[in-house]
Amino acid sequence: MDKDQFNQGMLSFIERSPTPFHATRGMLDTLLAAGFTQLNEADAWQLERPGKYVVTRNDSSLIAFILGEKNLLKTGFRMLGAHTDSPCLKVKPQPDKVVQGYYQLGVEVYGGALLNPWFDRDLSLAGRVSYLSKAGRIENVMINFEQPIALIPSLAIHLDKGANKERTINAQLHLPPLIAQVEDEGELPRFNELLLAHLVEQTSCDDVTKVLDYELYFYDTQPPGLVGLDQQFIASARLDNLLSCYVGLQSLLAAGGEQSSMLICSDHEEVGSASCCGAQGPFLRSVLERICGDNESLTRVVDRSILISADNAHGIHPNYSDKHDENHGPLLNRGPVIKTNANQRYATNSVTSALIRHLGEQAGVPLQSFVTRSDMGCGSTIGPIMAAEVGVKTLDIGVPTFAMHSIRELAGSEDAWMLKQLVDQFFKSDSLL
Repeated sequence: MDKDQFNQGMLSFIERSPTPFHATRGMLDTLLAAGFTQLNEADAWQLERPGKYVVTRNDSSLIAFILGEKNLLKTGFRMLGAHTDSPCLKVKPQPDKVVQGYYQLGVEVYGGALLNPWFDRDLSLAGRVSYLSKAGRIENVMINFEQPIALIPSLAIHLDKGANKERTINAQLHLPPLIAQVEDEGELPRFNELLLAHLVEQTSCDDVTKVLDYELYFYDTQPPGLVGLDQQFIASARLDNLLSCYVGLQSLLAAGGEQSSMLICSDHEEVGSASCCGAQGPFLRSVLERICGDNESLTRVVDRSILISADNAHGIHPNYSDKHDENHGPLLNRGPVIKTNANQRYATNSVTSALIRHLGEQAGVPLQSFVTRSDMGCGSTIGPIMAAEVGVKTLDIGVPTFAMHSIRELAGSEDAWMLKQLVDQFFKSDSLL
């Protein structure tokens, strides 16, 4: 695989993954096709070494691991963690509303979304639906309308003269997407009925009797693409953080059978990670406990293990360069970024940073550094959470990105490929510390 093939594969993966459910299913299918054995948390596990395994939780988080030939107590795991969710608009439980003859859906803002770019975009809807089957069982199915079915129109500049200087968005009033025009305002559409018809017609669910509930998210239908005179940039939704998920997936698939390695892709990072399938939940520790078998072995394995928390970094914006520390402005297409913070918003320390710099030299991958301005707040990642929950030595790293949390973000076409070379080197490394 070369850089162009890698990038095209990544763009295809992101396009097929409008929600964490779709991203997890896509990664699961790829791993199963590559010979990984799927585990069920409710079953007894019979693990063999060497062996390749994958387990999911909530259909939206995934842990895949290779048990290598080398003694796990001596080498530990090489882990990469990323997250499957991205800021977006989530449909409310009772979303139906008709205003001035227009049918709209009420939405909640999921995560710290940059809201202005959501206006005037062709939107579709995807996620998970729970329904009652004809046999009286509750079943779950993923859906994706794929075609543009909604739009949030902007208010014309003539009616808001100050829009370009002081436009504010009221999430309750201004964000409900418009999906249809209703002839008779007295006939209020029912969203559950629309979902039922879609399930029957589009997903071959011929045993559905009624929709019980759903987790559905709007997304931009514009596909990812390479842009720029020399196609130096990648423009796409959900680069934060499906880019890192794809890097980890491809590096795990390329990992050898000697060193034990692990990919952790968690949901709900954008809303704090405090869920059964989030990084602050028990998923990772539960898997490690079942692999190790007892607390003594678990403690020894964790002490020998290292985790890379891979999540996008803020590239220095040419129009807003004053928003960065003058010595820490990562550039696109100049390599992955090591992220540090004195207040533990990132988990990097001098030991883990030194390790990744050493591996970068071995892999021929240049590395950059990011520290936020001292007079500005700092975001965070799953890195500090997993380090605190499990006790594993952790490094925060990611590719530099513009417009993070926008409906369409921008990254360099070189950086994800360089991050993969670095993670490849990391996964095959032996006694590092």
